[in-house]
Amino acid sequence: MCILFPKQTFRMQNARTLFHSISYLQYPLMLAGVFFAIRPYLNGFEQVLDDLNTTLVFMGLGISFSTLQDTTKTQNKLSKRVWEDPKKGRRFLTLMSVTILFILCVGMYAYFAAPEKGIRQLAFGFIVMGIGMIGMLKAGVEMAEYHSKKAE
Repeated sequence: MCILFPKQTFRMQNARTLFHSISYLQYPLMLAGVFFAIRPYLNGFEQVLDDLNTTLVFMGLGISFSTLQDTTKTQNKLSKRVWEDPKKGRRFLTLMSVTILFILCVGMYAYFAAPEKGIRQLAFGFIVMGIGMIGMLKAGVEMAEYHSKKAE
């Protein structure tokens, strides 16, 4: 017996359901990111780098939580069109990979090369966002595997 599910034995479906439920935390995290993105406009652009860094951190965390969704199901018609076509799926995964590599490279370069503390903090936000997107890439690979219609 499992502490999380005391009346039934632990099954893989229960874990999938639990993680899918936890994935809904992505929405408040993304809202917090949007708040910090808007905040410079509300306070006269004081501490803009701090707000942008916090935006990137919350967006990276939100993306990380979004990867806990059940990858055996598509979320909407657009994702269904992308993941059911192997060619579109490969293109999208390539685009995601290049974007992640770019974000991580910019973040790492700025973190080690920037003379200013504020830029290093912003670079940290880029790194957190890139790490969150690596999880999204893994979920994308799983989606492509589950939903790809093989050419007959």
